[in-house]
Amino acid sequence: MFAVMKTGGKQYKVKSGDLLRVEKLAADAGETIQFNDVLMLGGDTPVIGAPMVDGAAVQAEVIDQVKGDKVIHFVKRRRKHGSQRTKGHRQQLTLLRITEILAKGADKSGVKAAMGAGSVSGAALSAAAPKAAKAAPKAEKKTEAAAPKAAKATKAAGGDDLKQLSGVGPALEKKLHENGVTTFAQIAAWSPEDVAAMDEKLSFKGRIDREGWIDQAKKLS
Repeated sequence: MFAVMKTGGKQYKVKSGDLLRVEKLAADAGETIQFNDVLMLGGDTPVIGAPMVDGAAVQAEVIDQVKGDKVIHFVKRRRKHGSQRTKGHRQQLTLLRITEILAKGADKSGVKAAMGAGSVSGAALSAAAPKAAKAAPKAEKKTEAAAPKAAKATKAAGGDDLKQLSGVGPALEKKLHENGVTTFAQIAAWSPEDVAAMDEKLSFKGRIDREGWIDQAKKLS
């Protein structure tokens, strides 16, 4: 039985026991990983995916992180420029041994999914995971704490229709709400310092005085 799997933008035909070099993966030597992008299963009853075969996977053991053969890139510009440049490159790869091909039940295998790493090692990703998990509850707590405050401010404000002010449309009203301004009474009480600060936040310098928002707000409130 063989499988055609996809990783690192390339397709590979593999069978159990094959040694394979693929684009670098976030895994350490000795780990077992699983490729879930299987395009085809071959054998007595071939299965072709559309585009992937549901429930199929290829499992492999990571042998080592290696580098490919050096590739020389030579560029020469003739005539006017007369320059030349030579660059060498060795692609970072992961050496694998294919251990098993699963025709179904890949989602219940419990094996870590193969993931491209670029220059990041599997150890670094593993170390970063707990930090991300700890940061998530803090973010949720901040969001939960901010929501009641926002709701309380909106409720206390009464929510006037700020579009009654000259030059204020839906977009500008939304910006005012985002900056905590929801009533005519708030605008009517603005000091010159408040006006200057709000001009900066709204990116409309001089509009508040030009349109006479404070006088209009006093009348509307």
